[in-house]
Amino acid sequence: MDRGSPVPLYFQLAQQLEAAIEQGELAPGSLLGNEIDLAGRLGLSRPTVRQAIQSLVDKGLLVRRRGVGTQVVHSQVKRPLELSSLYDDLEAAGQRPATRVLRHTVQPATAQVAAALGVPEGADVVLVERLRLAHGEPMAHLRNHLPSGLLTLESAALEETGLYRLLRGAGITLHSARQTVGARAATADEAERLAESTGAPLLTMERTTFDDTGRAIEFGSHTYRASRYAFEFQLLVRP
Repeated sequence: MDRGSPVPLYFQLAQQLEAAIEQGELAPGSLLGNEIDLAGRLGLSRPTVRQAIQSLVDKGLLVRRRGVGTQVVHSQVKRPLELSSLYDDLEAAGQRPATRVLRHTVQPATAQVAAALGVPEGADVVLVERLRLAHGEPMAHLRNHLPSGLLTLESAALEETGLYRLLRGAGITLHSARQTVGARAATADEAERLAESTGAPLLTMERTTFDDTGRAIEFGSHTYRASRYAFEFQLLVRP
């Protein structure tokens, strides 16, 4: 701790703890010990330690459990805005992804889906609806529509790996995507599905992905827990 810095001590401690969580030094499930012990070991006041811990509780990185203490949940997934799948991003972040297939069916394309995929409204499209988890906790609800006949998908395969890996495995080259990111409050159904409170903030994403021939190969409409997930941007100055 730099006691001569204008940065408050609680913020310095919170940054150090967050870095330890991000780098895996404090693994999910780790206990921090009580505030009195931490304050004594670090030579800080108890209110300083409490404020640092509360800031990480508010970020969703720590949780206070009665009878257990303060426990590491997991680091927030920061997903770069590039053409990658959530499964690959979670795996790269060491988050142990898992998938639960909720629906896998063929249905008529709505006007929105038809416009995105470039097919007639009412044409058959494949719907894949999944719940993506990390460390056993729900992270995102994923709905993907694909043109009928694009490839053969099995629910068992969708539970074992990501959709983009299956597309690439079928010889489809992912080339580009058009994507919109937003946010809104969770409905009661969404909150129950994602283990959040009704009205909790959710991130939303709609993406249409194209192959190297310019053909639309999937339209995704996804919701993410804002407490566990963030989109990361890199901005460049225009010359």
